[in-house]
Amino acid sequence: MKRVIAIFLCILFPVSALASDNGYKIVYDGGSLPNAKAGNDMKLVIDGTNIRITKDKSEVIVIPATAVTEISYGQDVHRRVGTAIGVAVFSLGIGALLALSKSKKHFVGITWDNGGQKGGLAFQADKNDYRGLLAGIEGITGKKAVDSDAMNVKN
Repeated sequence: MKRVIAIFLCILFPVSALASDNGYKIVYDGGSLPNAKAGNDMKLVIDGTNIRITKDKSEVIVIPATAVTEISYGQDVHRRVGTAIGVAVFSLGIGALLALSKSKKHFVGITWDNGGQKGGLAFQADKNDYRGLLAGIEGITGKKAVDSDAMNVKN
């Protein structure tokens, strides 16, 4: 009986490892992707030479790593005032402490020129994934990401 269980586990674990997800969950924020709307949940997969973006297991775009011209990233930080007011109403003021907390959203932008076919996109990455995602994109493209928060724009 122990051998049967051992054989079953030996077969099960490698199969589950092959079926694992190897991409980053992102939220499309805007850009030049056809048939994509802001707020759509997508997946970004980095393979050896391409950046693939998929939605519902169908490929939206494949960007060759050599075509990427710029990578940028930034953060949107805001206070949770609306949440604090809602909680404060029901908790007799204790929710006002939420107004002191901050929420961060991490955005990444990619622009490319693939033989005259130019495009760009911006997406929101998960707070736990964005550093790895940036490192992966920088690694296959050879480009260094630019911090868009550090750029000063003068009108």
